[in-house]
Amino acid sequence: MELDQLIKKCKKKNVKAQEQLYKLYSSKLFSICLKYANDYSSAEDTLQDAFITIFDKINQYKNQGSFEGWVKRITINTALQKFRKQKVFDIINEEQIEEVDVVIDEEDISLDYLLKIIQQLPDRYRLVFNLYVLDGYSHKEVAEMLEISIGTSKSNLARARNILKQKIETNQEPYVRSIEGQR
Repeated sequence: MELDQLIKKCKKKNVKAQEQLYKLYSSKLFSICLKYANDYSSAEDTLQDAFITIFDKINQYKNQGSFEGWVKRITINTALQKFRKQKVFDIINEEQIEEVDVVIDEEDISLDYLLKIIQQLPDRYRLVFNLYVLDGYSHKEVAEMLEISIGTSKSNLARARNILKQKIETNQEPYVRSIEGQR
């Protein structure tokens, strides 16, 4: 079934069409949920909440722009909602923190390991890191989405990068040695 037809049926609350739409997008949207969640279980909850919202608001989709982009925005907003309620962003001194580039040798570090250490970041750092680095939002957009200042967005990103750099540097050595031992 074509996507446009599937969307039309979902707008009419067709359960089979909703199931098909879920199967079509759940893995992509779950990967987004994993980026923003502390753990697998929280990501599953976020995915469930996102699909409830998608099906509730599907009549608002006017077939303009990418449907995938529309469902991704809903999923990101669903993930961010719980953090807005928790007030994870402390008022902090926004002094300039030195920006750090994290250089990753992709052959030596797995995607699973990277996801794991990103999930371990404190909420405020993980959210800014994901929005800015992984999802490509500007600091202005991040600040608006999270209801923080641009300076807070920048400082939280810098802190996230510093933490990730430290974790990669301290954990990369044993990991690299174990790979070399397998060769």
